[in-house]
Amino acid sequence: MPNEQDIKSRLFDQWPERYDSWFETPIGALVKRYESELLMDMLKPCRGETILDVGCGTGVFTRDILSFGTRVTGIDISQPMLKRARQKAGAYSFREIVGDMRSLPFADNCFDKVISVTALEFIEDGKGVVRDIFRVTKKGGIIVVATLNSLSPWAVRRKHETEKGHSIFKRAIFRAPDELRTMAPASAVVKTTIHFQKNDDPKKAPEIERDGRKKGLVTGAFLAAKWEKP
Repeated sequence: MPNEQDIKSRLFDQWPERYDSWFETPIGALVKRYESELLMDMLKPCRGETILDVGCGTGVFTRDILSFGTRVTGIDISQPMLKRARQKAGAYSFREIVGDMRSLPFADNCFDKVISVTALEFIEDGKGVVRDIFRVTKKGGIIVVATLNSLSPWAVRRKHETEKGHSIFKRAIFRAPDELRTMAPASAVVKTTIHFQKNDDPKKAPEIERDGRKKGLVTGAFLAAKWEKP
């Protein structure tokens, strides 16, 4: 009988092409741009740093991190997704590892920085994952965890898609800013982005995004927290 890890692996094994194609649509490209801007602003990757990308998937954001001259290790449960991430990395310093983010196969204090993007929503014990991420991060290192925001209208739509048989969100756990903030005992900086909707006009989306940020809304679809390891 397949265990939970096997079930999740098979689920994500079917998604590499479909997942990447979403970011090639006009609205998807905007989503990727704003999400990457927020992540890079929080992580502040620097040349020569060792960075762990937990649940790196197809490397949508891994490539952005690598472009700063960093050395990235990507871990993911899905071999097909990792294969695509490897292809995107090209000649950059990227090492891929098939593994479970709930038990990271690394020594204590071995990475300068750690990032995890839209992977935590598929793990029930979020605090356990964040605790292990802290373990492998060097003292004073930066940790960035991004997930889907339960306060966003996007979450409501995704739940409706699940009811219609959308497999990828069937096991997803949507979390709110305050919940993400308490995933670690250290003080966190929490921000959201993507205040426009999937069906909004891509030409009007930037204005909607600017307005949402100006108002300081916490309902953006993309939720990210930043900690510094004490």
